[in-house]
Amino acid sequence: MELQQQIKIRSTAQLLNLGILLIFLLLYAPILLHWLDGWLHKSISIEHEYFSHGIIGLPFAGYIAWTNRKKWQRLPDSSHPVSIGLLIIGVIFYLSGVSEWVNLSLPTILAGLCLWFKGIPGLRLQGFPLLLVFLATPTALPYIIAPYTFPLQSFIAGTAAFILNQFGMNVIVDGINLYVNGRIVEVAPYCAGLKMLFTTLYVSLILLYWTDTISSRRITAWFLSIAVVISVTANIIRNTLLTFFHGTGNEGGFSWLHDSWGGDLYSACMLLLLVPLLNWMNSYFSEKPAIELDETA
Repeated sequence: MELQQQIKIRSTAQLLNLGILLIFLLLYAPILLHWLDGWLHKSISIEHEYFSHGIIGLPFAGYIAWTNRKKWQRLPDSSHPVSIGLLIIGVIFYLSGVSEWVNLSLPTILAGLCLWFKGIPGLRLQGFPLLLVFLATPTALPYIIAPYTFPLQSFIAGTAAFILNQFGMNVIVDGINLYVNGRIVEVAPYCAGLKMLFTTLYVSLILLYWTDTISSRRITAWFLSIAVVISVTANIIRNTLLTFFHGTGNEGGFSWLHDSWGGDLYSACMLLLLVPLLNWMNSYFSEKPAIELDETA
């Protein structure tokens, strides 16, 4: 009799979980499809394009959550009181109709559901997938940061001018503007490389998790720092090429690198550099303790 009751309770819980999952998918499928279409066809706002790394991040987050399903099932059922607050806030955000709040309702409700079903242990288990979802959720952060990128814009403009002057081109710098052969190139706030930087850090986190080295604070700190340097350097080279193309009248090359698939190809090649970098850092930091042990022996 007790066994039948346990089976009945478990079946009821599974049906409840399935029902919540279906409702969640029905509510957010249109939003996720809107994001995907905007990222793929660049039909979304410029600020939201900064989060196009969600194309790879959101499926990866789902994959991690799926691989953790057995660990999730083994966790005892326990609700945390904060979950109610998060779920209420998420519903209010969703029903508000304000795009930014509707977007933020996704990670808010997901975190609330984790706390509702499994408490703090469940939130910890799904912590990294939730982080990927949050960092891929379009917000107004790029719009807020853009006014403060002037020093970076000036640095990029000055460095690009210096590089081109070394190749014999007469480039004049005026703040964030470059004058080449009577043409002007502006290093606008959205050309400061913030999108590339966001994507670089996001992909770096995925690589750290994938290689199971995210638990090493030393490797994580060094890898993310070097990734930032690579991103900024790659953006300087890109702006230098754009200035060269525009200054020499090569509008085809300018459009290809600036507006077309050339920019995506350039970013992809830059991101590929992160893979051998992380492999080298893993081998270097793993071999170093052995060397130190031999010296002390």
